[in-house]
Amino acid sequence: MQPILIRCGGYQPPASIHNRAAEVLGKGVAARLGESVRFELDGNIVARGHNAADLLEWVRTGRIELCYFSTSYLADAAPEITALDLPFVVEQREQAYAALDGSLGERLSARLAAARAYKVLGYFDNGFRHWSNRVRPIRAPADCQGLRIRTLFSATHQEVFRALGFEPVPLDVKDLLAAVRAGTVDAQDNPLTNIYNFAIHEQHRHITLSAHFWGAAALLCNGAAFARWPQEVRDAMTAAATEATAEQRRMAAAEDDEALDKLKAAGCEIVTPTDAERAAFVHAVAPVVERHRAELAPGVLEALAGSAQNAGAEA
Repeated sequence: MQPILIRCGGYQPPASIHNRAAEVLGKGVAARLGESVRFELDGNIVARGHNAADLLEWVRTGRIELCYFSTSYLADAAPEITALDLPFVVEQREQAYAALDGSLGERLSARLAAARAYKVLGYFDNGFRHWSNRVRPIRAPADCQGLRIRTLFSATHQEVFRALGFEPVPLDVKDLLAAVRAGTVDAQDNPLTNIYNFAIHEQHRHITLSAHFWGAAALLCNGAAFARWPQEVRDAMTAAATEATAEQRRMAAAEDDEALDKLKAAGCEIVTPTDAERAAFVHAVAPVVERHRAELAPGVLEALAGSAQNAGAEA
């Protein structure tokens, strides 16, 4: 009997925590099912010339069974995801984990199943995003004025950056490094681990620990494939995904400190905003947050932020 083939796609270098977590997933499935399944990880389709966003269509159509992907690209299918794209909402990642592992995550997963036929197996920690740029230190909204910043294909992210004075330039991950090296963009935002692993810091020596966004990456499975697997395969995949998600989150928290040390050692200028400086950024984007708050179901932002959201709204 032929083993069941389970193909998983990604868009990051092998050392990334997302790909390392995907390896944990594959090993967990293999440990439970042995040779009855074959797990294949193609962790960096970008290196082969594909757009990262191709993964979403590949999983939806069944070309592959699994991928991880930033939830920012899924807001059109699940409007509540917009809450994860609002700035300065999540201050403690553990609070976001609790929301995504609870009723908010269940709501998002149901929306994605209905709109795209995805089976969500977990929510990875996509990290706190920080600004890097090649021009000057960023300590205040005035320092953002006129800087061309690469953004995700997220209308909300672009709206936030315009409120701060940036000029948003949406680009796929495939085109990010070329744009940074050519100076097509002056700035970008990413978790520290990506800034280091993608070698962005070699061009962008100014890094501001803004933590303006915290993101999630959904572990997506083709719903039809999941449904036709035997029960023991579904159970093994679900259990292994829970383990991989927990390990990915552990690595994400640890990686922040490790990446910061590496960036300091590389000679980057690190700006840590004071409370007053951070409050100025929060104030600049407050109208964007409040407009979207009115469009979201009651309690969504509070579920992600806990008491921090109330404090942020007053800043």
